[in-house]
Amino acid sequence: MGVDLGTTGCRAVAINDRGELLARTQSPIPAPLKHGEQVTQDPTLWWKALGGSITTLLAKIGPERVHALAIAGTSGTLLLCDERGYPVTPALMYNDSRAVSEAQAIANVASGCCGAQGPTSSLAKLKWLQHKNMDKKARHALHQADWVTGRLTGLWGQSDYHNCLKLGFDVEHRQWPTWFAELEINTGLLPRVHTPGEPIGTVSADSARTLGLPPTTQIVAGTTDGVAEFLSVGSTTPGQGATSLGSTLVLKMVSEQPIFSPQHGVYSHRLGNHWLAGGASNSGGKALLQYFDTAQMMEMTPHLDPENFTGLDYYPLPQVGERFPTNDPKLLPKLEPLPSDSITFFQGMLEGIARIEANGYQRLTQLGAPSLTQVLTTGAGSQNPAWQRIRQRILGVEIKKARFGAAAYGSALLAAGMFRNTFAEVTHTATKN
Repeated sequence: MGVDLGTTGCRAVAINDRGELLARTQSPIPAPLKHGEQVTQDPTLWWKALGGSITTLLAKIGPERVHALAIAGTSGTLLLCDERGYPVTPALMYNDSRAVSEAQAIANVASGCCGAQGPTSSLAKLKWLQHKNMDKKARHALHQADWVTGRLTGLWGQSDYHNCLKLGFDVEHRQWPTWFAELEINTGLLPRVHTPGEPIGTVSADSARTLGLPPTTQIVAGTTDGVAEFLSVGSTTPGQGATSLGSTLVLKMVSEQPIFSPQHGVYSHRLGNHWLAGGASNSGGKALLQYFDTAQMMEMTPHLDPENFTGLDYYPLPQVGERFPTNDPKLLPKLEPLPSDSITFFQGMLEGIARIEANGYQRLTQLGAPSLTQVLTTGAGSQNPAWQRIRQRILGVEIKKARFGAAAYGSALLAAGMFRNTFAEVTHTATKN
């Protein structure tokens, strides 16, 4: 079984040992609370939603068929809890950007290969919580997937090297960096870091009773939602790219070497002996929805002309600021000049997002990734055939719709051991400080 915990929903799937989808379900999670740059959520809501999803899934497949479970969670979401796992802070969500000064302090001492860049990193959030003395009653600093894994097993302080990338973990050397001392990070809160998919333990007796899981269910180290979605696509060859066209535009590519470039918003997750390089642009569906609703876009799509570009040089953004392929918080959206009809305007926006996608892959190649050979695409935007043709013309490579593009499915593959060979060369577990 695989679970994808998002900000507003918990999705769960079950697969067999051949990777075939058996059943899926989801449960809602109340939206996070927003107050300016602060975005928080009660972690107990995740557990409630997980219970709903797993109970429904077990009713479809039968609990006796369950062998293992993996959790994927939002990248950069962090909370503090005590030794028994009770939260002593709310969860600071992945897009909570309050830790501006802390992020600058990190940037002043961190190495160029650090994934803990910017105020939304979990390391910046941990430092902010320390400044507020919220760590005094805490025993563990955990990500969303970490905390839920702890609830499942009763083993607290466990994580994986995908989630810990934004907590500052050195994924290349598989250790916590020595420059943490300069930041006075409370290293006693740091989790033990596992390889994704590595067994952590069996489900606890209490959780087995609560959720209806067999007591022999193996809980394995999880991953982030972004990596889980990539794993679900099935791209493991250097040069293959994966584009997720959702509310934002997310690019990932398998590389033979790690690529980090904070000024371009590029970082790398470890995939055994390979690396998953990429970045996330603020452009995407959210920018489109400021001008058109879904029904309008569906109505206009048959009237698009992918074989003839509009000539409009747009850079669609939902608001000021971009992360990738250039990290510029002051970059302005560009949506002028305005054409005389909505269809041309719509196509111009689609072309603009496609150019950002192409520039993103070009940036990765310039920084050391292999040349792009193929793109597997997921997300709502991948369902638009005219847009796919526009993208293919601009990128100049084959674009294929992924068979699956769901993070819960990627988590299930992880639980099933489908990526043992991918992660085979990395068996090291970093000890807790």
